[in-house]
Amino acid sequence: MRNPVTGERTRQIAALFVLLALAGFAIAGPTGLLAWSENATALEQREAEIAELSQKRDALRNRVTLLDPQAADSDLASELVRDQLGVIHEDEVVVTLGDD
Repeated sequence: MRNPVTGERTRQIAALFVLLALAGFAIAGPTGLLAWSENATALEQREAEIAELSQKRDALRNRVTLLDPQAADSDLASELVRDQLGVIHEDEVVVTLGDD
């Protein structure tokens, strides 16, 4: 016959190991305290990337609006035609601006 004290002691040790494992996952797991700063840094990088892509999307949306066949912007249309065909008059000066 088994000693009831030994069985209780075994359950306590098993429960202690389970609690220690849970504490280990809470600290060093993929969503634990140690990964928190890494996740926060990744989130900031993704938010910066989203902001940059949103700015590019807005610029492209503006360009599409300017090229609307119903009301195309004559300056932009002229610029695109000259760029595509490589047609520039001898007396013209080309000034390039940064895409800021």
